[in-house]
Amino acid sequence: MPKSKTRKKKGRPGRPTPPSTPASKVKGESPTWYVVTMFGLMALGVVLVVLNYVITDIFGGWGLWVGLLGIAVGFLMTTNYR
Repeated sequence: MPKSKTRKKKGRPGRPTPPSTPASKVKGESPTWYVVTMFGLMALGVVLVVLNYVITDIFGGWGLWVGLLGIAVGFLMTTNYR
């Protein structure tokens, strides 16, 4: 089957290109202390939560909340990890 001829578009501008933005600074890897702190908080939080259920009266009932807070802060630190 023969192909149809294509028409050239006259006077139709292409899509406008967005203005170029200056290149942002490339951030390097996360420092070692950041990684150790991040994983340390998460591990300490898990240990405190487990201890709260094994030993029910650890830290006067605050063991669960401190453990969950440690896990949450460690997890939030992962968003800035490179």
